[in-house]
Amino acid sequence: MSTGDQRPAAYTGFNRMPLGGEWRSGSSGSVSTDVNPYTDETLTEIPLADASDVDRAYQAAKQAQSSWAATLPGERSEMFRRAISVMDARRQEIVDWLVRETGGVRERAEFEWGLVRAGMAEVASYPSRVAGSILPGTVPGKENRVYRQPVGVVGVISPWNFPFQLSHRSVAPALALGNAVVLKPAGDTPVTGGLLLARVYEEAGLPPGLLNVVIGKGSEVGQALVTHDAPQVISFTGSTPVGEGIAQQAALKRCALELGGNGPLVVLDDADIERAVDAAVFGSYYHQGQICMATNRVIVDDSIHDDFVERFTARVRALRFGDPDDSATQIGPIINDSQRDSIQDKISRAVSDGARLVVSGDPVGPAGRVLPPHLLLGTNEVATAAEEVFGPVSTVIRAKGEQEALQLANDTEYGLASAVHTADVERGVRFAQHVQAGMTHVNDTTVNDEPNTAFGGEKASGIGRFGGEWAIEEFTTDHWISVQHQPRDLPLQPG
Repeated sequence: MSTGDQRPAAYTGFNRMPLGGEWRSGSSGSVSTDVNPYTDETLTEIPLADASDVDRAYQAAKQAQSSWAATLPGERSEMFRRAISVMDARRQEIVDWLVRETGGVRERAEFEWGLVRAGMAEVASYPSRVAGSILPGTVPGKENRVYRQPVGVVGVISPWNFPFQLSHRSVAPALALGNAVVLKPAGDTPVTGGLLLARVYEEAGLPPGLLNVVIGKGSEVGQALVTHDAPQVISFTGSTPVGEGIAQQAALKRCALELGGNGPLVVLDDADIERAVDAAVFGSYYHQGQICMATNRVIVDDSIHDDFVERFTARVRALRFGDPDDSATQIGPIINDSQRDSIQDKISRAVSDGARLVVSGDPVGPAGRVLPPHLLLGTNEVATAAEEVFGPVSTVIRAKGEQEALQLANDTEYGLASAVHTADVERGVRFAQHVQAGMTHVNDTTVNDEPNTAFGGEKASGIGRFGGEWAIEEFTTDHWISVQHQPRDLPLQPG
């Protein structure tokens, strides 16, 4: 990396992947074309991996892990501090890649860069925060020690919507705690979801073999990633059906699963309507709604429903959509054609079910993937409310009082992120305590992510938690070692 104000030379070699300590092509014989979702411009072409590459990655990870775990905590922490310096020097390069590959607007790309940088700062403290315990025994002379150790090897499978962050939030704590990692990023975002991260840590001095990236079709590498005997933990972020399949394949392996969501934002009768509208607009339409924590449903008390809808509608109609590289754009393209078609299908079915379409529009842009913001008025049963939309769509639902609002909020198979707005903070907290979700935010949006707290869901939204002390628990294991300080009177001794 260069010094001074001069930018470092841009990373290259994104047609290969780090497997077993070297950057190499995959062995499958097929090639994937990575494209810009707004323009369809080819960003790179990558020879894909197969199951043999998965085995190579896991074997390298096993071999590298033991010496990494034995590295002094301060040395591991220092590597993450160097990675932060690399992030700072390459901020513009990383942001550019996020805009081009994810279709996210530039402000969103800056936000994701910041999330990853904050995650690096958080995990830099992990090596010195791992603590065991000494417990009293019930046997005379017995001392019980519980040591907290790395699990060994971690398999990570990440999605395309926030690829840099959602890969990093598992990769970084796993590495910081002395583990090795095999990462499979989503096929739509192989660079920002994996290769770019590997380059950053390589430049920061992470030893070879500790972070392997496998880019391949799920049908060819997915099962091998989960069923291989090397990993002790599988960390997956993605859809609920895929997560359920992974949990079944993983058998006795530990799983950390962050799955689908159907975020309700509840607006009670005493809420600040303008503040609630701000939160709903952000929660529903940020990054085209392609966020697991997105506000899928806005549940509004009957007494303020019409006023809320009027203000919300005006704000949604004013949103600017188009080229994500244009600083004025607020909504960019959907990641691919099938995802766009799925969103439009849910909208059509919701209208057929009786929802009223208030704001809509046809796809635009060079590749036809920029879907204008949509707003519907409906019930909890219409498709855009009952299902996770994962697009720039919001459904407003009328509730007759607080109890019905709570019932509507909980009437879903999901339980990831949620929010409630009220003038009485303690009323909001009491309401939140009855919401069946892993995360509920009072007088805020459903979309919140901080590196030091418990991020995760209930019901069909997953198991386990990311962040802070919870990540330390996910990627370590307890080893009970007892010491018998004096001879013990055991049965079956000679008489």
